[in-house]
Amino acid sequence: MIRSFGAQSDRLLGGLIKEMSFFPGLELKQYLPPKRGDAIILGKEGLSIPEEPIIPYIEGDGVGKDITPAMKHVVDAAVYKAYGGKKRLIWWEIYAGENALELFGSSLPEDSLTALKFFHIGIKGPLSTPVGEGFRSLNVAFRQVLDLYACVRPVRWLEGVPAPLKRPQDVDMVIFRENTEDLYAGIEWESGTSPCMKVRDFLRNEMGVRNIRDDAAIGIKPISPSATKRIVRMAIRYALEHNRTSVTLVHKANIMKFTEGGFRKWGYEVALQEFADVCITEEQLTTDFLGVQPKGKIVVKDRIADSMLQQILLRPAEYSVLAMANLNGDYLSDALAASVGGLGLAPGVNMNDEIAFFEATHGTAPKHAGLDKANPGSLILSAVLLLEHIGWKEAAAISVSAMERTIREGTVTYDLARQRDGAKEINCSAFAQLIVNNM
Repeated sequence: MIRSFGAQSDRLLGGLIKEMSFFPGLELKQYLPPKRGDAIILGKEGLSIPEEPIIPYIEGDGVGKDITPAMKHVVDAAVYKAYGGKKRLIWWEIYAGENALELFGSSLPEDSLTALKFFHIGIKGPLSTPVGEGFRSLNVAFRQVLDLYACVRPVRWLEGVPAPLKRPQDVDMVIFRENTEDLYAGIEWESGTSPCMKVRDFLRNEMGVRNIRDDAAIGIKPISPSATKRIVRMAIRYALEHNRTSVTLVHKANIMKFTEGGFRKWGYEVALQEFADVCITEEQLTTDFLGVQPKGKIVVKDRIADSMLQQILLRPAEYSVLAMANLNGDYLSDALAASVGGLGLAPGVNMNDEIAFFEATHGTAPKHAGLDKANPGSLILSAVLLLEHIGWKEAAAISVSAMERTIREGTVTYDLARQRDGAKEINCSAFAQLIVNNM
């Protein structure tokens, strides 16, 4: 029987509890520091991973209370199976969302941000944004405050998952979505308000813009060379490290010449100036290499966003790594997840060059909260990305293969069972236990 290490954290039981931290530089105002484990260290050569790394986690709201324990159970079992007790993850609960508001009076305590900065890694369940606070979205707040500029979403089909595509096995793409700019920057003014009319009048009188109706709400779409280049740079580096064959820039440059067009232009600049030794364009592939891709070369190409929504359905095998601005990334990542079975099995991470914050990519599903019903697959696969990120690839592979076997056998959570003839429906915790049994 596989041993499972349960939660290693101490849950606060009211009041503000302070204790001396054993980690120099970790300044916590409200939380108990972890009593066991070591910090992941970021150096010039990358991450240094101890045998018992501390992993801050946020349980999440709604179904987070169901799927987070299931995820931890599966991952702990995989780590034990892979390393026989020589390595383990030390889970340390931090807070955001409804639990944080109840305990600390804030849905995003400063200590949670401090923990993620200090330990360089974390994972969370889905979060809701409590009514009456200043955050438009807690998820967006994490990205903006910590400058987690890249949302990375690998999408591939798991054998046995019902999917609408005829050949879902052809889907194996990784989306790099720019997280900090575009319309999601939140720069907008409500129709009829004084600030909105002031912006409207400025655009009319100072900039010569005439096609704005009097009652229009107004939003601003910033896209910069610096933000574009760093997301494309990360995408190309990923392609190099993972032996991917292409990087596709997805945009609407045919309509928005200077924002989306800028994204396309600056993306190519990064590829052809900073990675000239390994990157070629589609045109070069045709003219210089007669359509035969040289070994060790990455083809950089671009596609208009609406065309790309067709491509992922009709010709998915032609695409590997995709880089795009924020709004396009939101649409495309969900559409791509749907093509292989839905968000219930879609992992993700928001990251920068120092912090990786893994997450379930679906919502809180409050009507299923506490019913032990939700599919924990998205969060489990996000934890698999975490294991890969810290180099524990054996445990990651065990988790994925056990999940695939469980799905193939047809005993699954309700969202998968209703799409598959002859499937047996089980609850969230039982599904997690079956995955563990299949290790």
